[in-house]
Amino acid sequence: MSEAAVRNERATRRIDTTEPLTIGDVIRRTGVSASALHFYERKGLICSARTSTNHRLYERHVLRRVSLILVAKRLGISLADVGEIFQALPTDHAPTHEDWQRVSRAWKRQLEARRHQIEALERELTGCIGCGCLSMKACLLLNPDDALESEGPGPVRIQRDSAP
Repeated sequence: MSEAAVRNERATRRIDTTEPLTIGDVIRRTGVSASALHFYERKGLICSARTSTNHRLYERHVLRRVSLILVAKRLGISLADVGEIFQALPTDHAPTHEDWQRVSRAWKRQLEARRHQIEALERELTGCIGCGCLSMKACLLLNPDDALESEGPGPVRIQRDSAP
């Protein structure tokens, strides 16, 4: 059978959307390794059922969860933050439109806060590059005599000024 015929057969074949997916199916559909799926499961980000032979079976809505995990990783969102957001979603059935809307609004707020922090850091770095640290009085990284120790670790002036 030609490659085009195989593609055509796949396209016309009806998919039983109630049938769970094997781990191989999820790997093929998401590009995520089995070890990553096991890790996500241990972290409570996804869940599976077991067959009598102890093979994992996944509901189809797991594909969306895994896809969101991959997008979050690309955006630099930690798995802990993903887990926090996913706690608002049901694990025993596909989330409703309202569930996804609630989650997306929460994520949007987090991304907006992160964007503000990045923009503030970008402004500071542009200033640093522009001054070349010739102006030690204006530099937000300056901490003479460790006077800022009581305010916490790291570049506290930058963190304080870039807080949303």
